[in-house]
Amino acid sequence: MSTRHLTPGQRELQSQSLGAGRHSEALASGQGVPSSVHNAWRLPRWRAYVAAAVLCYINLLNYMNWFIIAGVLLDIQKFFHISDSNAGLLQTVFIACLLLSAPVFGYLGDRHSRKATLSFGILLWSGAGLSGSFISPQYSWLFFLSRGVVGTGTASYSTIAPTVLADLFVKDHRTRMLAIFYIFIPVGSGLGYVLGSAVTKLTGSWRWALRIMPCLEAVALILLILLVPDPPRGAAEKHGEVAMRAPGSSWYEDIRYLGRNRSFVWSTLGVTAMAFVTGALGFWAPKFLFEARVLHGLQLPCFQEPCSSWDSFIFGALTVATGIIGVILGAEAARRYKKVNPRAEPLLCASSLLASAPCLYLALVLAPTTLVASYVFLALGELLLSCNWAVVADILLSVVVPRCRGTAEALQITVGHILGDAGSPYLTGLISSTLRTRRPDSYLQRFLSLQQSFLCCAFAIVLGGGCFLLTALYLEGDQAHARQPGAGTLDSKDVDSMDRESQGLLSGSRASTEDP
Repeated sequence: MSTRHLTPGQRELQSQSLGAGRHSEALASGQGVPSSVHNAWRLPRWRAYVAAAVLCYINLLNYMNWFIIAGVLLDIQKFFHISDSNAGLLQTVFIACLLLSAPVFGYLGDRHSRKATLSFGILLWSGAGLSGSFISPQYSWLFFLSRGVVGTGTASYSTIAPTVLADLFVKDHRTRMLAIFYIFIPVGSGLGYVLGSAVTKLTGSWRWALRIMPCLEAVALILLILLVPDPPRGAAEKHGEVAMRAPGSSWYEDIRYLGRNRSFVWSTLGVTAMAFVTGALGFWAPKFLFEARVLHGLQLPCFQEPCSSWDSFIFGALTVATGIIGVILGAEAARRYKKVNPRAEPLLCASSLLASAPCLYLALVLAPTTLVASYVFLALGELLLSCNWAVVADILLSVVVPRCRGTAEALQITVGHILGDAGSPYLTGLISSTLRTRRPDSYLQRFLSLQQSFLCCAFAIVLGGGCFLLTALYLEGDQAHARQPGAGTLDSKDVDSMDRESQGLLSGSRASTEDP
């Protein structure tokens, strides 16, 4: 039977089968797809850099919101009359709401307008932050609720913004831009302490620290709407045309694919250990340093607000400086070492975590003896932790296919926060409060209780280093799969089945054309 006698449905099936065969042969021969498909979406280089600058600015504000409360924690405790354990619960509520909403934003970011989702998140967190500054002392539960809503808003940005950057840049350009983007995690965290303490000192009220942020966030929203595009998923990759045209997958299929991606799983557990430590350290370190200075006779105890904010200022400045240096060093070391060892990124993460553990331990145990040495080792520990921020993001983007990177970011954020910094501030405060109930009420015992509750961080970070060593075992295989044209959430059995089906259709079509 000739092609003239085929029904319209048979002709369409034959055309699709022959097209798929020609596309597979072109990929196998290295010819790829026509250049017209590569040029389907382009953005001038300067526009991409402007968009990246706006995303970095918003990331700065995002992390200032995370830690501005820690910069005025003593004042908030005095104002709302809350204990250490309940104060730690402030950050736990923030993180819990963030992790509950992150999967929702990840799903939306993979399937709907990322720009609209980011705009909604900024409006949500800025509005909640502003309203929290007007809550009276008898309604402390409302303040906890407002912090939870701020966490929900920030989840949209932490989940989606890295995927937008990944679709604007590729290879070394992506690594450099991610490094700059993630510099603003420690910089924003540090400036949160600095802004909170400086505004409190100038105005005499911690509330004004929360009222300044919405003005900066309004500017960020305008810049996002005007200057940041929403590129197609996988637009920057050489095989972006395949990623963009690949059939959609369900959320369950995405999760199933990520659960079998061993590099993603182990690196996520390593990030979780980092989050546990940075969550506890970021929230309690200013108070720990304050009580250490009281112990050394360099500071009077605080009995009513406003308390001295000098320690928050110092810790914030340390976080900014070590963050900038650490992220740049980590990204550049990974970029250079990758040319020699393809497993450079997880090995670098493991090394920096294993080296930071003794630094943090010494910073804690030396604080009652010598405050200067404690500051030095604390700065070294923060520097080594900061080396990993851009590198872990690059690992995720390199081992996950473009079309479910938003879901991967969301899942990593969710797991990292559930097992990491969602509970570590509360756990640290709870251990401290429990130890204090069994000891005399003195500043020495208060300090020792908080110091000893911190020691679990040094052990957690060693476990994180081990997780990144395991990531190195599977990295190359998962990267190769993610780079395959058309790679998606289907496993190898599904792919083989589809190949056999297409070959059967192709041979059947050829047989029908050769029939007399």
